[in-house]
Amino acid sequence: MDLYKTIQILHTERERLTKLIAYLEHLKTSKAEQSRRKPQSRRGRKRMSEAERREVSDRMKKYWAARKGPAGGGKASAPDEPQAPPTAVTA
Repeated sequence: MDLYKTIQILHTERERLTKLIAYLEHLKTSKAEQSRRKPQSRRGRKRMSEAERREVSDRMKKYWAARKGPAGGGKASAPDEPQAPPTAVTA
């Protein structure tokens, strides 16, 4: 085999490997960048505006005032009829 031809083959192979390495490094860096990015859509709980918080506050104040009854405090009144104790469930 001719030495010149062998050198040509090795240079061609080196160029091919250099391009392949550059491509793989590009893939590695682009995937790393993608993992650092924030997701496009925000997930989780919706934030309430000040007006919405005020509405909820007023609604809950009315709810608890109704639960407390006209006495305005203490425990809720006892039921008219006594309730039977809960039954134990056996498995």
